[in-house]
Order: sequence, then C-alpha cells, then structure tokens
Amino acid sequence: MPTPPLPLTPPEEEKLRGRLSGFKGGYDEGYLRGRLAILNGRPEEVFPVRNIHVMYVASGKGYPYSPLDDAVLCALQKLTAQVTITDVRQNLIELVAAQRPDLVLVLDGMDLPLEQIDAIRSSGVRTAIWLTDDPYYTDFTIKIVAHYDFVFTLERNCIDFYRGLGCPEVHYLPFAAHLEHYRPTTTRSSVNREVSFIGSAYWNRVNFFREILPDLMNYNTVINGIWWDRLPEASLYGDRIEIGKWMSPQETAVAYSGSKIVINLHRSHIDEVVNNNTLSIPAVSPNPRTFEIAATGTLQLVDARDDMGSFYKPDEEIVTFASPQEMMDKIRYYLTHEEERRAIALRAFERTLKDHTYAKRIHQLLKIIYG
Repeated sequence: MPTPPLPLTPPEEEKLRGRLSGFKGGYDEGYLRGRLAILNGRPEEVFPVRNIHVMYVASGKGYPYSPLDDAVLCALQKLTAQVTITDVRQNLIELVAAQRPDLVLVLDGMDLPLEQIDAIRSSGVRTAIWLTDDPYYTDFTIKIVAHYDFVFTLERNCIDFYRGLGCPEVHYLPFAAHLEHYRPTTTRSSVNREVSFIGSAYWNRVNFFREILPDLMNYNTVINGIWWDRLPEASLYGDRIEIGKWMSPQETAVAYSGSKIVINLHRSHIDEVVNNNTLSIPAVSPNPRTFEIAATGTLQLVDARDDMGSFYKPDEEIVTFASPQEMMDKIRYYLTHEEERRAIALRAFERTLKDHTYAKRIHQLLKIIYG
C-alpha cells in the first residue's frame, strides 16, 4: 500500500493557499484581458465619408483640452474629404476667405473673438460650436452661443437653456472615448491596483473622500490629480495620494486598466471657487471620463446622474452609488465577486466600442448639420 501523505504543517498550508489563490487570480486576469483583446480586435463600424471641407478650430488652451482636439480631429479626418486645422489665436476671417470651407467647427470657443464668427457666418459658411464644460461656465457660454448656427452641448440641462436664448439649433452631444488614447492593457499590466481615482480635487470630491478615506485606503487604492494638497490627510498616505500631476491620456488608460475598480466622482455644479454658473444649472449628464474608463475594460463605480442610463445600463454595464457608504459597500462586494466585476467591465467595454466613440459622435454631428 502506498504511504499516505503526511499532513501539511500550518506554514505549508498557508503556502498552498497562496499558490492556489495566485493561480485563480492569474486565470481571472488572463481571462479578462483575453476577452478584451478579442473584443478590441473586432472591425470598427464604418461611417460614410462626406464630401465636405471642415475647418476645425481648436481651443488653443493646451492640456487638458489638447487630447479632446486630437480625438475630434482624428474622427473628422476619417469622415470628411478635407480638414483644415487652426485655433482661436489665428485670424479666422482671412483663413476662411482663403480656404472656403463648408463648415467651421469650434471646440470650446471661450477665447475666440465673436466678431470673427459673425463675419464668417455672414459670408455664408456654416458655423458650429461644441461646448466642452457645460454647465460649469454658463456665465461665459451664455454670451457666445447665439453667434453660431449650431450649438452642441454635452449637458442635457443646457439644451432648453440655450434654446431660450434664441438658438434654434441646440443639440445634445456628449463626448466619448478616443480609442487611440483609451484602450485596455491586454498584456500583463505595469499597474496593479484594487481601486483608482484620477481627477482634480474639487471641493465636493475632497469632502466626499474625507468621509471614508481610512476605509478606502485599507485597500490598494491610489488617487492621482492636482490640488489633492487640499486634503488634510493626504500626507499620511505618501505616494498613494499623488499631488499636483496631470496624467496624459495614455498614462491614465494604463492606470485604469491596471485597476480592478475605478471611481468616477463628478464635479459639482456648485463651486464658488472655480465655477462660473451663477444660475446654478444642475448637471445630469455623464462626464467624458465615464466613456474613457469604460473603454479601458475595468469596472467603473460612478455617482448616479439622472441621464447615465441613456448611455450605460446601471448594474449591467456600469455601477452607480449615491453616497460614500454605498460606494464602499460596492467596492467590498465587487472585490470579492470577481466574475460579476469582470462581466460588467466587459459589457461596458463592448457598449463603448459600439456606441461611444468619437467617430460615432462626429457622424451624429455631421448628420444633424447636413442630414
């Protein structure tokens, strides 16, 4: 008879548990990244190329607006016959006279002299503006929207507001995910976090995180962004709360994809320090990070906004919370329910590829203008 194996000692049992746990974690991670690679390899939807010449007027503000310029420009170049690139610092009247575009599309437009748009519009060239920060700076946008033929806003609550100012063509067009920047890491990631938050420390975020910070930091959590020196406890956590760094889209995407859970906490529409929203128009629409996080193949926990369901199915493609404690409860749940976490992340990724790319948005914009 074979000799029965000797019982394992406690250290040997612990080592075996660790190995089995490691194998399970490696399998789960490999399965997720393999599925993401398959989905990412599917052909993109093909949109018609319009025989028009678009003059694209970039914001001229640099980072963080420049990645938005890259995204819009990339989509325009795919979907139109010709694109001329300029920015708000140039003499657009002379450029339009020389180039004769069919459409002048302005991003942001805060620093663009309005007399230039008026002159371009008077010359018979169509004009459109895509506003980047609604409703946070409506004290400024209220003065410029009526100068354009078409106004595109990423905030649902601004549609009727702008129409009430006499703008007949106001349309809801949130931003999207630029897949050249935001994509999943399909090989072994250089980042390994349980929870991430990336964003500026607006005061509503500081106050939100202070309430649950000790509990949140019990996990492998990292917070990145500017102004986090506003958080009195920041120094207690060393480099796990990184202060004062703008992360590039590519760095951000790697951090998202290397995290099991990414928190998306919107800024408040009420902030006397940075906002210019005297009318206190509330925000109900998702921010651009909603789409960017989903494009990296990770689970997103986002504070519930009224129009979120128009873009992702809550609890199927995205997970929402309404309070700090609810967020913590869901972090604990999804960190111990790997298959559910993975399934939601995959569904959000697939939905983003299908519905929330800049090619899709620019196609919608051009269809509104040209039919």
